[in-house]
Amino acid sequence: MPGDDRFIEIQRQPHRSWRFWEWRWWQITLVGFAACAIVGATTVAGVIWYFSQDLPSLEQLQNYQPSLVTTVYSDDRQPIGQFFIERRILTPLADIPKSLSQAVIATEDARFFEHPGLDYIGMLRAAWTNIRHGGRKVEGASTITQQLARSLFLSSERSYERKIRELVLAYKMEAVSGKEQILETYLNQIYFGQGSYGVASAAQSYFGKKLSELTLAESAFLAGLPKSPSRFSPFTAYERAKKRQEHVLSRMEEAGFITAADREAAVAETLNFHRPGSEHLAPHFVEHVRQLLMAKYGETMVYKGGLQIHTTLNLSMQKAAEAAFVAGVRELDKRQGWRGPRRTVDLSTLQSSMPASEDKPLKPGDVAEGIVLRVAKDFYVVQVGSVAAKLAFDDMAWAKRFLKGPDPTVNFVLNPNLKQILKPGDVVEVGVKKVSKDGMQLTLEQTPIVEGGLIAIDPKSGAIRAMVGGYDFSRSEYNRAVQAHRQPGSAFKPLIYATAMSQGLSPATQILDAPVVYEQEEDDKTWKPENYGRKFHGMVSLRDALAHSHNLATVRLLDKVGIKNVIEFSRSVGMVSPLPADLSLGLGSSSVGLMELTSVYGVFLNQGTRVEPYAIKVATDSTGKLLESAQPQSQEVLAKETAYLITNMMEDVVQKGTGQAAKALNRPIAGKTGTTNDYINAWFIGGAPNLVTGVYVGFDDRRSLGESETGARAALPIWMAFMKEALNQLPVVPFEIPDGVTFVKVDSSTGLLESEQDGEGQKGAVEIFAKGSEPTQAAHRRVDPTDFYKLDQIPEGPPVGEGGL
Repeated sequence: MPGDDRFIEIQRQPHRSWRFWEWRWWQITLVGFAACAIVGATTVAGVIWYFSQDLPSLEQLQNYQPSLVTTVYSDDRQPIGQFFIERRILTPLADIPKSLSQAVIATEDARFFEHPGLDYIGMLRAAWTNIRHGGRKVEGASTITQQLARSLFLSSERSYERKIRELVLAYKMEAVSGKEQILETYLNQIYFGQGSYGVASAAQSYFGKKLSELTLAESAFLAGLPKSPSRFSPFTAYERAKKRQEHVLSRMEEAGFITAADREAAVAETLNFHRPGSEHLAPHFVEHVRQLLMAKYGETMVYKGGLQIHTTLNLSMQKAAEAAFVAGVRELDKRQGWRGPRRTVDLSTLQSSMPASEDKPLKPGDVAEGIVLRVAKDFYVVQVGSVAAKLAFDDMAWAKRFLKGPDPTVNFVLNPNLKQILKPGDVVEVGVKKVSKDGMQLTLEQTPIVEGGLIAIDPKSGAIRAMVGGYDFSRSEYNRAVQAHRQPGSAFKPLIYATAMSQGLSPATQILDAPVVYEQEEDDKTWKPENYGRKFHGMVSLRDALAHSHNLATVRLLDKVGIKNVIEFSRSVGMVSPLPADLSLGLGSSSVGLMELTSVYGVFLNQGTRVEPYAIKVATDSTGKLLESAQPQSQEVLAKETAYLITNMMEDVVQKGTGQAAKALNRPIAGKTGTTNDYINAWFIGGAPNLVTGVYVGFDDRRSLGESETGARAALPIWMAFMKEALNQLPVVPFEIPDGVTFVKVDSSTGLLESEQDGEGQKGAVEIFAKGSEPTQAAHRRVDPTDFYKLDQIPEGPPVGEGGL
């Protein structure tokens, strides 16, 4: 039967063994694994392809141009300021110490020179280590190339997408760049804390050193920072930072970069960390330079371009200028009066919890904050940090004058009892007078409110040597040496007298110094100028009128030579500020800039030749390409004879006039004081043939400086203190006498030739003249001062009127 045949056939088939089914299972498993692998690989390839589509171009790596620091240097190549978005100094790998490169490699990527950008062995090791620690991430496997890819091209977000991009970029980077290029870029790119990017900037920030000066111990410390700069900061966590350094050294030993002896010596080495002080050594000057650069090159170049700016600033002169200005303004502030303690605290709650000072010990000249603890017989006990110091009544006598309001001329009271000036709990500013085994002695201080400026210029080259734009840059960035425009008072007078000299008048020319009233046509009012102290002096020579700053004589002289002529002359020698076309110009009523007027004095001191003031000598880009080089252009704007006449007259201001204090310098010095109405501004401008300096002081809100705070009292001491130090660096140079000047003996009271027929009472003097302008007529008699108004006809009283000394 057919059915039976089929049955018999089936019965005859052999029985399949378990080995057959085992093999079939392995086939299926292998095919499954292969399929999964293919699908997985395809998926991974697809993911990689997907995330590779919009990856950033690697051109940034090939043409690495990071944000660099623009550095400003003084004239002796000392860095005085920086501008940056990221503080970075681009450095070739060849200039980076080998110990520092090795320290970074040993710490961050020991197999850097062995892997293709991704360290698969390191990945497995890190994965196994993290599994053993319960899945916590205790070890990473990011290579130096991966870290660089993240820094250059990606954000720091934690996501799978970013990680995949990082892996792809790292692999591609290794394919197009050599290991050395990647390492160099990494060492210049990464952040080390303290605002520093790259190893060169880090070396400066932490140790105040160049890379070439780093020790192994210092290199190891820096190499440990990139992992977490804030966590390993030596300024906030020294012990942790030290352990991190020891870890780096151990890794270097393991990698074979150093020996055990090297490691032990480096661990034992004391690390001397550098705490950066002020960012800028000459802050107002550096800001002035920044503004010049911004106007010329733009923000991107200034803050990212790594420019190298070499300036005209003399650093030692700058330090002298800042010290002189601060000391002078503090003395002026003390004369104005005591404004009271900064605040008052409850000693009962403060005493028990007052911490010991961790700052470095105070030394004489330092200024600090102190708390009054108690009053003794003739001194106060003041705690400064952890030290109880002595403030003697004699060292705070100036505080007897107590200010009740903003005007020091009227808002004050006198309190002769110094025991009542302070009380326990008062917080005050004190200066360290003396430190000895007997303790610390203090002086009472207070932070000045008054402001001002100082600028020093080489009149022959126009180079700005020093600039102070205010008492404290952190308090006010406003540069009063350049930006402020204030009335100069009598400091403007030399321009009027120089105009007169240029018209053929001489220092011996006589002018009347007596009361005068001028009609003002535009408003039907009268103007009556006055001399300082309400005195007048009859007929005087132009030399004496300038030396003693006689207002009445100056106004008459201005009227004589012509207002329009004075303005035109002023423009020709460099004045650019608006000048009023009225007689008040003679008393310095126009608002002018300190640098502007100081540079005009430089014309006088430089034999009539003007050189525009400048601050930048040389500017180069980050590659060393020259961007600009100063080429000072000199222009003769005034006859040498006229320049010498006015300079010689200003020498008399110093020798016998309102600036006599400057005689103490024992140098050829010419200058002029200036004081404005109500003592609002005080000026002194002057100098030698090789340095001219201008100083002004005044409140920003134009309140009075106080009674009798003239240019000679408020500004000249600052000028003197600075010039004493600055001129020590320069040779003594006399003012050169031009060939077109002659010396003639004249009658002092008339300006005419001295007459042999005059009696013994006749006073003669040698005077200077431009050749051709000397007198030819002899004086017939001595003119007696009683022929004119006597200076005691107006009772003496407090100084009034326009202008001043």
